[in-house]
Amino acid sequence: MICDKFKDECGVLGIYSTASKNLARRVAFGLISLQHRGQESAGIASYRDGKVYHYKEMGLVQDVFNNEILEGLKGHISVGHVRYSTTGESHVSNAQPLVIKYRGENIALAHNGNLINADKIRDKLEESGSIFQTSIDTEVIANLMAKNYSLGFKDAILKTVHEIKGAFALVIICEGKLIGVRDPNGLRPLCIGKLPDGGLVLTSESCALDVVGAELVRDVKNGEMVIIDENGMESILYDDTQPAAHCIFEYVYFARPDSVIDTVSVSSSRRWAGKLLAKEHPVEADIVIAVPDSGIDAAIGYAQESGIPYGIGLIKNKYIGRTFIQPDQETRELAVRLKLNVLKETVKGKRVVVIDDSIVRGTTSKKIVDALRKAGASEVHMRVSSSSVKYPCFFGIDTPNRQQLVSSFKSNDEVKEIIGADTLGYISVEGLLESVGKANCDMCTACFDGDYPMDVPEEVNKNMFD
Repeated sequence: MICDKFKDECGVLGIYSTASKNLARRVAFGLISLQHRGQESAGIASYRDGKVYHYKEMGLVQDVFNNEILEGLKGHISVGHVRYSTTGESHVSNAQPLVIKYRGENIALAHNGNLINADKIRDKLEESGSIFQTSIDTEVIANLMAKNYSLGFKDAILKTVHEIKGAFALVIICEGKLIGVRDPNGLRPLCIGKLPDGGLVLTSESCALDVVGAELVRDVKNGEMVIIDENGMESILYDDTQPAAHCIFEYVYFARPDSVIDTVSVSSSRRWAGKLLAKEHPVEADIVIAVPDSGIDAAIGYAQESGIPYGIGLIKNKYIGRTFIQPDQETRELAVRLKLNVLKETVKGKRVVVIDDSIVRGTTSKKIVDALRKAGASEVHMRVSSSSVKYPCFFGIDTPNRQQLVSSFKSNDEVKEIIGADTLGYISVEGLLESVGKANCDMCTACFDGDYPMDVPEEVNKNMFD
């Protein structure tokens, strides 16, 4: 990876519409708007005349699909997926949607999240004769559905989601219906939109609704399954016993700023975080700059609150993929300079406040500070619009183990020395929660405080903490 960042999860999208002439094309455009959630592979599956037709391949959406492929994916239900792998190898066999045939039915399944008990369930299923073709936890879900299918599709899914544990947002084609399921804690986002023709949309982020021409209706509730067919939408609240634990990093980093997640504007929350950051960690300086892109709104908020002018000091090369060959240290350093470059006339001779969304290992922050000093900045003050990351995530974010998280065993002063900044300030957890207008009981902040919303299996915990 070029960036010292948490690695994105996945994005899912599903549309049910009997009026649209080429639903797959609309899904493809929607997936492009979710491309920030996964750049490894892309896939689309469509339902037509009782069968599921699908295509998936490694690469970006616009590279995977063309007009000819999309023409072959016609149907009145279509689901799509963009992937960054948090479980399973980076290979086309692990790309989604996962399409299976069982007892004459075609099922397509797209999943965003991570199951913490997937290995245990996989072992039991294999012992009872199940055969797995991939190494992803999505196939565990598919096999559980198949195992329970004699109950009928609805009860099969409900029994399955009661057996799995972790974070999941599912979009499924089954028996001519479009189905969405969100985990009981609401860790991964999923929302519902309505098309002008009456069709319905399920997707990870509302920015995709804007692209496909749908209006946001609401978020799928924690522990809710929705079933969409020719009769409209049926809602089943299958588990309302778990506390809400929405992922705080959706607002900090993952989601696009033009999305609204669980009624909160991502852009507004980031600007508010920047304002609170300025109150918590003021400094005398000449200019505020952002580490693009997710640091921009926070930097604008910091500038507004502090009265320090905002300027563009770092230029991002948007044409560098997330997976860059880095065989040695020299190439890794070249890759960082290729990704971000300093606008020298903005920072030369100035006291610079640089706003980033997070510090994970600290390696990229150090390189940014070094580059600003080489460009002539007289002082560099690092401000971070998330709290210090001290614990790994088990719920669909690909994080390093705890030993690699620079704040796990280092004080803020020690981190400041490591990255070479004059000062360093993180927003408090309380400030971050205030920025999204949520109470602590509504959000998962485990990456800051280690307070996970569910018990993590010992073997998973050990692997992430070693």
